[in-house]
Amino acid sequence: MARPPFFVPSMFTRQNVNSRIRNLSIAGTSRGVEGEVAAHNPDQSSSANHQSEQQSFVEIAKDVCKVIRTRPRWEQILLSDFSTVNFTDPKFYNEVLKAQKNALLSLRFYYWLSSQNGFSRDQFSDEVIFSGLVQAKAGSAAKRFRQNMNFVPQPSCLEAYIQCLCENGLIEDALNVFTELRGVAHCPSLKIWNSALSEYIRAGRNDIVWKLYEDMTESGVVADVDTIGHLIQAFCMENNVPKGHQLLRQVLEDGHAPSSVAFNKLIYESCKNRDYFRLSALLHSMVATNCSVDIFTYHHVIQGLCETRKGREAFRIFNDLKNRGYAPDMVMYTTMINGLCKMKLLGDAQKLWFEMIQKGFKPNEYTYNTLIHGYLTTNHLSEAESLYKQMCDKGYGENTVTYNTMIYGLSLWKSRRSSQLVQ
Repeated sequence: MARPPFFVPSMFTRQNVNSRIRNLSIAGTSRGVEGEVAAHNPDQSSSANHQSEQQSFVEIAKDVCKVIRTRPRWEQILLSDFSTVNFTDPKFYNEVLKAQKNALLSLRFYYWLSSQNGFSRDQFSDEVIFSGLVQAKAGSAAKRFRQNMNFVPQPSCLEAYIQCLCENGLIEDALNVFTELRGVAHCPSLKIWNSALSEYIRAGRNDIVWKLYEDMTESGVVADVDTIGHLIQAFCMENNVPKGHQLLRQVLEDGHAPSSVAFNKLIYESCKNRDYFRLSALLHSMVATNCSVDIFTYHHVIQGLCETRKGREAFRIFNDLKNRGYAPDMVMYTTMINGLCKMKLLGDAQKLWFEMIQKGFKPNEYTYNTLIHGYLTTNHLSEAESLYKQMCDKGYGENTVTYNTMIYGLSLWKSRRSSQLVQ
């Protein structure tokens, strides 16, 4: 599919409940609206009476919520425990929904309520249930609620629903909601588009990324630097790294810089493709644009350079990392020591070894083998044997990797020694 054009921006207890209910009844007479909870006190004024009714109304709703939270089969006892309460009165059940802090319990109560005679749904209650599920990130439950209740939320609520679906991995359903919003001529905010693009990239669905981006541009939404960062990642996922670099240059020339995620993706792909010229340029661009360069970014770069025998450049970056206040971890120290050994820079490798120990890191089996191999390949047999003994004293050494390292190194040393004697 042809790629759309790029738009770089300018940028309780049960006893307590029953005792409280005995003195209450539901006003179904001329004294009030049917279904209201009222406290009988004819001596009070109308205003005071209303206030008392409302207070009792709220208190009973709280009691109902407590029963729902603490009784596993509350559906079987709710009507008998609150025999004077008209649960189908919207004023009452909305008070229950307001008092209930658990979205899934609210949904369960609403489904139970729907099975009661005389119950009539209203848009407000549906919105309360649906919004609560979305806020709780209960995407599957929100989806089932819409289907079971044939509920159509307001467009603004659907925007949050899209994010909820994406975060729950329901990306096809989220795409359908975008289509639904277009059908009612509602364009989501750029934040929603970007959030969805990010989730589709995380799910590895490039097909949806490009479809969504096309819909976004057709809706007249102008991309921002975050959008560009998502597109760079999409190009990398398609192994179209040059296109990703091109898009990066374009956004940098306009004075913007994408997130470190986009940079890191390009760095990772450049390492994988052994394109270390671009890799170094990417790292410099990150530093120049004050983009956060984390320890993992540095590790990718150093490992890649060491694997292609560009150890001096890797060592320069390693030292630069420390100068910038980062603390290399055990893996990075080992990687760098290995790279230096491959270049036969044993002096620098030994310095890093002692620096690592001074920093509190205890060499592991792999780290020992790395330096032992370096000693053996550079004819430092006594140093290799001494380090091997130290490794065994630490509890390492009796495994295939170590034996293979020693056998290979000793064989190499013997071969070289024989050649020297012949000469």
